Amino acid sequence: MGTEGFSLHIVFFPLMAPGHMLPVVDIAKLAAARGVHSTVLTTPATSSLLSRAIELANSSLPIPINLHLISFPPTSGLPPCGENLASFDSDDARVKMLAALHKLSGPFDDALCDLRPDCVVSDSFMPWTYDITAAHGIPRVVFLGSNFFSMCAMHAVQHHKVHENAPPDAAAAIVIPGLPHRIEIFRSQMIDLTKAPPDFGEIFLQGAAANRKSFGEVVNSFYELEAEYYEYCTKEMGNRAWHVGPVSLCNRDPAAIRARGAAENDGRCLRWLDEQSKPCTVLYVCFGSLSILSSEQLREVAQGLEAAGHPFILVVRKSGDEWMPEGFEDRVKEKGLVVRGWAPQIEILGHRATAGFMTHCGWNSSLEGICAGLPMLTWPLFAEQFYNERFLVDVLKVGVAVGSKEHVVILEKRKEVIGASDVETAVRKFMAEGEEANERRRRAKELAEMARKAVEEGGSSYNDMGRLLQDLTELRTRKVEVGQH
Repeated sequence: MGTEGFSLHIVFFPLMAPGHMLPVVDIAKLAAARGVHSTVLTTPATSSLLSRAIELANSSLPIPINLHLISFPPTSGLPPCGENLASFDSDDARVKMLAALHKLSGPFDDALCDLRPDCVVSDSFMPWTYDITAAHGIPRVVFLGSNFFSMCAMHAVQHHKVHENAPPDAAAAIVIPGLPHRIEIFRSQMIDLTKAPPDFGEIFLQGAAANRKSFGEVVNSFYELEAEYYEYCTKEMGNRAWHVGPVSLCNRDPAAIRARGAAENDGRCLRWLDEQSKPCTVLYVCFGSLSILSSEQLREVAQGLEAAGHPFILVVRKSGDEWMPEGFEDRVKEKGLVVRGWAPQIEILGHRATAGFMTHCGWNSSLEGICAGLPMLTWPLFAEQFYNERFLVDVLKVGVAVGSKEHVVILEKRKEVIGASDVETAVRKFMAEGEEANERRRRAKELAEMARKAVEEGGSSYNDMGRLLQDLTELRTRKVEVGQH
């Protein structure tokens, strides 16, 4: 990675969740590689994950990334070490944490006084940072944890009042008007803020308003992946945006990948994959760091995987075994591996034995699957994941839907349970040989090559990262010239 010597100082302030913190650190790394002074802001209880990644990144950077800590006031009401969304087993607790984030306003303000940056990149879930940066005369760039497609789809749904105009027949799919592709979605799959807790709905609305006033949006995606939706976002919606991804590709060596999470399952998973005699046979199943599946649903997943008969790795967040069918691990020990907690996902996806990825369609996971050149078996649950599913299945044509229909804001309130027989059928269809499956695999490998080229010097994302830094440099120059007059 070359350096252009941008003499900027950017503060990066991600939401305290692995899926937001790690890509933001990667963006800070990309900026630092161009000569930018980069400071990552977080709280003490979430610093250990970031400090590992930053320490390793700094070994290859011309200007080291700094880590700056700010603390919640004692009156914040958060439990000890309850500052990371992934540390909560309850969505209700997560919503309360999101609502409490504004109590960092004072410490954030103090940090800006101390650091005096040229720009702040802050998470879309922290809209209150806009007023503080504006008061300091500092531009705010929004980090969106998703892609252009879902942004455009949600805009079209809102603009065309799709919810209000949807037919009463909930079983009928609805076409989202105005998008470059024909996209159908069920009413039950769309985000419905009327069903969200008031605090969450308010944060969502405040975020949309603050984003419109901010300098622009930085997106972990690349132009070739969703060119029509970048154009729609910037021209139809009028947003200023920069595509800089896939940012995880700046961590190419195994040490950098392992620094992103715990190491206890690394060897076990990779040894098990090494022992598989045939390449491209294993289905990797993981629903992300924030997804909470009920014991009943996990049991159906396990039974469906066992019945399908294909080798698999199943990652579960639950610490207990109450979900597990009796004797399950013994019966599948030759073909299946159950991993509790964290797994080295990027290395698993890139292993020669892995054939596909059953995913919740979180954008980080979706993009990691794309970078690995793998087709995906899609099982969205919440947030913008149902839109990501449509992107993978209908636009990129690398996905097969399991059949999830119920979007929820609070996962504990999810009523839909997909049965073992449906899981078995979906897995068998997805893993089957044939022209359709071969075309998915060919397309997935093609997208992986596009992703690799996008981040290389001269690639679309490499160039757009440079454009972002140039835009910020020019803005600072104009401010200095105005100040001199």
